[in-house]
Amino acid sequence: MHLNKLFAAALMFTAVTNPAAVNLEQIDNTKVAWGLGASADSFGRPVDAVKAEEQYSERHALFVGEAERKRLWLTFDEGYENGYTEKILDVLKEKNVRAVFFVTYDYARDNPELIRRMIDEGHTVGNHTKTHPSLPERSVEEVRNELSETHDFIKREFGYDMYVMRPPKGEFSERVLECAKSLGYTTVLWSFAYFDWDVNNQPAPDAAFEKITSKTHPGAVYLLHAVSSTNAEILGRVIDSWRENGYIITPM
Repeated sequence: MHLNKLFAAALMFTAVTNPAAVNLEQIDNTKVAWGLGASADSFGRPVDAVKAEEQYSERHALFVGEAERKRLWLTFDEGYENGYTEKILDVLKEKNVRAVFFVTYDYARDNPELIRRMIDEGHTVGNHTKTHPSLPERSVEEVRNELSETHDFIKREFGYDMYVMRPPKGEFSERVLECAKSLGYTTVLWSFAYFDWDVNNQPAPDAAFEKITSKTHPGAVYLLHAVSSTNAEILGRVIDSWRENGYIITPM
């Protein structure tokens, strides 16, 4: 998969001429609960992510990028605001880094100043659905509504067209991927995530820094949660470490 071509093809929500051309009801809806095993290839990329990239890329899904390029993507999930997104944005601005923020409808509605800042500072705002359901458990129409209602809200309120989505809980199916594709979306999963979402059980900063940086690999798609106080604290150091090791943090 050539990512530049893929993102260009998925750039505009309105670019799809006939979503009904594919009979989505006939596509396999077996739920995949995305997660990663410990095995890595010779480049340090998780084997599970490499296999998934090969399996699902034609349905416009991204798990991990090319092994030959020392680039990575930094993404954050935003289900609710916990007071750390502003600090994260401050660090990204200081370091001149562009990230991806996957937001729900409620998050965007309740935090318009943060959404506006993300857009104005050049970050990508991604679709994390309206109500954060398990998409394989929803009908085709419901999946479309979950994506389109959030998309339409962001377009109406901020004049911004979203073109990447992340399925809640990392749960997807081939039908979900194809449904998102029919709406002009690339589905973005991840090749790194860790236990950072429990606000009452945050990892120690030094241990989190070591875990994040020790797993750096070409084409990495990092999933971090913006509710994490630890992530907000160590983000600048993590970015510095990536750059010191020759990595480029790439916008989507």
